[in-house]
Amino acid sequence: MRPGESSGTDSAPLPHVVSWSSYPRRTAALLAVVVALSIGVQVWTGLASAPAVVFLLLVVVVGAQIVLGLFDRPRGLDRVSRATSTRAQPDTVPRRPGDPDVVALVPCYNEDPAALRACLRGFLAQTRLPDGVVVVDDGSTTGGYETVEAWFRLAADELGVRATWLRQANGGKRRAQVHGAEAEPHADVYVTVDSDSILDGRALENGLVAFDDPQVQSVAAVILTTNVAQNLLTRVVDVFCVSLHLFERAAFSRLDSVMVNSGGCALYRADVIRDNVETYLGETILGRPVHFSDDSMLTLFALRRGAAVQQSNCVAFTLMPDRLGHHLRQQLRWMRGSFIRSGWRLRHLPLHRAAYWLHLAKWLMYTTVTATFFVVVLSGGLSTPLTAGSAALGAVALYSLTTLRYATIERSDRTRAQTLRTLCLAPLAGIWSLTALRVLRWYAMATFANVGWGTRASVEVRQPTAPDPTSLTG
Repeated sequence: MRPGESSGTDSAPLPHVVSWSSYPRRTAALLAVVVALSIGVQVWTGLASAPAVVFLLLVVVVGAQIVLGLFDRPRGLDRVSRATSTRAQPDTVPRRPGDPDVVALVPCYNEDPAALRACLRGFLAQTRLPDGVVVVDDGSTTGGYETVEAWFRLAADELGVRATWLRQANGGKRRAQVHGAEAEPHADVYVTVDSDSILDGRALENGLVAFDDPQVQSVAAVILTTNVAQNLLTRVVDVFCVSLHLFERAAFSRLDSVMVNSGGCALYRADVIRDNVETYLGETILGRPVHFSDDSMLTLFALRRGAAVQQSNCVAFTLMPDRLGHHLRQQLRWMRGSFIRSGWRLRHLPLHRAAYWLHLAKWLMYTTVTATFFVVVLSGGLSTPLTAGSAALGAVALYSLTTLRYATIERSDRTRAQTLRTLCLAPLAGIWSLTALRVLRWYAMATFANVGWGTRASVEVRQPTAPDPTSLTG
């Protein structure tokens, strides 16, 4: 039995990244041809010149982000392990003089005990162990975690990891994180995670290397879906989210300008949190306290101090909603938070940093594309089946181009064939994103002052059981 594991069913292997495959260039070329043909059909059928120019501009912008993302490389590759074909061995990274004191902050509210246990096992299975882990129970109403706490304290002590378990009256995720940081005031780096996150065995090793650059203030991880095999929804969401990380966020990382880190896993220099506690806890909108969008707020703090980057070889797994209602409520909360944070970025990002201009350009592009869409629809520009069909096909093909890096990740709990079959859902993810989620975003922008969390009233997603080994043979 390995350190950090216990007997019983929860000792099943944790998911991890096995390797990274080559980019599917032929598929990319085919989709690029489809996009080009779509533009050609629109011009040939007489679509007004202005909408055609806007679509062409969108193609150029998306293409530039794809290229930037492909050139984004993890920092410090000379220092991190390249042996990804087998499961990482815990605590094998030699410490260097001056290495940072690393503390993980794990706020917990109405979490599945099995998911929380898997999260903590992930920390104790790191090649570079954290120096401390602080779990803060934010007034859970679905039961206690006494068994998990007892196991964790013993397992962490065996490995020399400082284990702290705190309880507080329900005050929200931000207050739980600050409470945890106050319990470990001498940390150099804080790792923020969700209580259902499972870190890949080399996540901390790979993520910490980025801090060799003194300008780097935060490091975002790539987040994969733990329960991807649950149903069609979790597969579509996995393609949507992972592709966003390896497309837009990778491109922005190339320019040191990641706009929002994921709650699933991010690393921050400790002063990013400590120096902004009052603002972090005191955010309001129209006089109402804001409890969500914590990750985008911390990323903004980091961008004001220096660079915010993503390490594509720093990976974590997290549970995603497996029911449509839960998925829509989660997306609605994220979208409201994104809209609120947009105003903060325009007010507080330094004008001399690329992040400000990237954010402004993104909003100008979004506004232009949305306005053009309504003009074309209302003017009857898509009235013929050929024009409408070619425009829809071009949009879906363009979106699918942004998802192809999904195929490069090989994970231990999925076969190559399963990953490729999931990627084939990219057109469905594109349709969902361009229709239902687009309308939901408009609703979120109109109701941004509704600051309720919207989820976690009960345990909504549970840790999946380990896959049958025979299911990974094809």
